[in-house]
Amino acid sequence: MPVLVVATGNPGKVTEFAAYLKDTPWDLQLKPAEIDVVETGKTFAENAALKATTVAQATGQWAIADDSGLAVRALGGAPGLYSARYGLDDENRIRRVLYELKEFDDRYAEFLCAIAVARPDGSIALDVEGACPGKIVEPQGEGGFGYDPIFYVPEAGKTFAAMDKTEKRRLSHRGRAIAELLPALESLASQV
Repeated sequence: MPVLVVATGNPGKVTEFAAYLKDTPWDLQLKPAEIDVVETGKTFAENAALKATTVAQATGQWAIADDSGLAVRALGGAPGLYSARYGLDDENRIRRVLYELKEFDDRYAEFLCAIAVARPDGSIALDVEGACPGKIVEPQGEGGFGYDPIFYVPEAGKTFAAMDKTEKRRLSHRGRAIAELLPALESLASQV
């Protein structure tokens, strides 16, 4: 099985990728802890490519990386690239978004995800983006993490936090990006 290093220090993200890629021939591995990537990109796509390239070159293996976040239209796209750093913890980030939106009627938002796959030499072999449109609401649901309790998906009629994992995986920005990525990723595996 060809190795695909997941360019993250988060074992939970490897588990999440493993669920999406379970029917592919890739052997997923967590990036070595000593490889640190500073996200200096100006877009999710740039950050995903930067992480994939850096990890691929450092390990000499194929690498996959994603970068994602919440973009709220009335807030000029914020929190955007700073979604994970928009507060000290999930509760604080949620409270901040709701506070900043209190003067706006426009609640449109979308979750965005960019995924990049790099060859062992660091060149990008694949890159895709996925989006899930929705709106910001008062917290609903007990599941998920991050902004899930306040991100309502009209297509499902509930927030990410109120969905089961299968439904969220199918509708989410990451799920949509991976659905686009899978055919090409499977084809790549046969060439490695």
